[in-house]
Amino acid sequence: MPVMPDKWIIKMSKTEDMIKPFSENQVRQGISFGVSSYGYDISLADEFKIFDPTSVDELDPKKDSSAYFKDFQGSSVLIPPNSFILARTKEYFKIPRNILTICPGKSTYARNGVLVNVTPFEPEWEGFATISLSNTTPVPVRVYANEGIAQLIFLKADEECVTSYKDKKGKYQAQKEITLSKSDKSVDR
Repeated sequence: MPVMPDKWIIKMSKTEDMIKPFSENQVRQGISFGVSSYGYDISLADEFKIFDPTSVDELDPKKDSSAYFKDFQGSSVLIPPNSFILARTKEYFKIPRNILTICPGKSTYARNGVLVNVTPFEPEWEGFATISLSNTTPVPVRVYANEGIAQLIFLKADEECVTSYKDKKGKYQAQKEITLSKSDKSVDR
């Protein structure tokens, strides 16, 4: 399963709209984003959901948790101490059928106690990615919209899968906004 290089990422984004908006070069204003040697540094949109721990005794991924989040829009946001927020990518993705992605966080944020969690983008998944940003420190940490947050790495399979995310009608397919967890017994994720 080879890792795909910059020239493949550029070609696929220009001809197949794999990433939109797309930055062919790495933008180095603030925290970098755009094409890198073997990946694409994704950026954050200016929309966030801030978790409010004062209003809940427990979170259950099988139950609606929308009441426990406060919507926020801005050029930056503070992640409360020992807490997390949800965000979304500025980019919309259309993953090819023979590709799987992994997405580690950027070291700039890791060095400030922020853990970035993005699940793999499965073959033929498309949408804006919802990202969980956890602050592991006892003080607030600021993150910035329109700047880099994580690096997407594209892994090409030797052969196409039998069933893609699109084929199984995945519950997070074509999401347009920050999407909270959904419980669906018929779909394993």
